[in-house]
Amino acid sequence: MRRYIMKKKILITDDEEDLCEILKFNLETSGFQVETANNADEMLRKKLAGFDLFLLDIMMPGLSGLELAKQLKTNELTKSIPIIFITAKDTLEDTLTGFDLGADDYIKKPFSIKEVLARVKAVLNRTYEETNTLSFNGLVIDFIKKSVTADGVRAEVTKTEFDLLVFLLKNKGKHFNRKELMDAVWPENVIVTERTVDVNLTRLRKKIGRYSANIVARLGFGYTFLED
Repeated sequence: MRRYIMKKKILITDDEEDLCEILKFNLETSGFQVETANNADEMLRKKLAGFDLFLLDIMMPGLSGLELAKQLKTNELTKSIPIIFITAKDTLEDTLTGFDLGADDYIKKPFSIKEVLARVKAVLNRTYEETNTLSFNGLVIDFIKKSVTADGVRAEVTKTEFDLLVFLLKNKGKHFNRKELMDAVWPENVIVTERTVDVNLTRLRKKIGRYSANIVARLGFGYTFLED
């Protein structure tokens, strides 16, 4: 089985290119994987479901950070991904609007890099580290060991199979077509086909014992993890 370390992936969207590069450098130095965008259009062209955190400027030409947040929080693939606003707008009304939209934190410009790093780590810890496992009956995913066990038997899954299972189990009962799964699991720079999704899910199902019956493909709807 291939050994791997999953770095948290962050997307910074700000029309100040220099600021994006400064943040990118410091976040990558701290062990994160980082991509940047300088406007909403550039951001929306990315595979957003593959990120663990969005850093959004509010005041940008075209679609604002607030409008972007509305879109992200109404999209099944991105609504659970935390958002931190980084902005010069710091009135109480602006702050409350941001939190009403589902923002997890709000950082006022100008700021120190140490402050940003601390807040990023805090939000990620709250979001992803409150529990070290994800389970369904005897099917257990351990995020620390990066392992999957089915009724006590370890399933030797690959990184892709691990990520597919995590995504489907976190979204039990919801259907996702192949394109949505590709966007959620595979890196943006990796070219895959819909057949690749089928192959990986077939291999995954063979490794998780009786829980293979919970991963279901419904014609016209896509794949889902059913609790029944």
